[in-house]
Amino acid sequence: MSKTTDGRLVWNHSTHIPGLIPILERLCQQEGIATVTPAVIGRVKGHAPKMQLRVSVPIRGGYKVIARQGKTVQEVFILTTLMQDQLENAITIAMKIA
Repeated sequence: MSKTTDGRLVWNHSTHIPGLIPILERLCQQEGIATVTPAVIGRVKGHAPKMQLRVSVPIRGGYKVIARQGKTVQEVFILTTLMQDQLENAITIAMKIA
């Protein structure tokens, strides 16, 4: 795998789920990822003990991903040329390298 960092992480918020940014930075280093933008952060009733990233819906040019940890949820928009299953694999890889 080449070490070209073609992806970029957009810093548009001051608040993020703790531990999310390092995962997104690693995701940006993977082939086919163009832009990663953390978005709206909120609270949910359910509790996710560990960080979870789940591909939610396709958007124009990529996918919306839902990040959850504890009772906090955050939308992340990923612009990519990858298919959904390839993106899910890329997210899994980015989360393993902790």
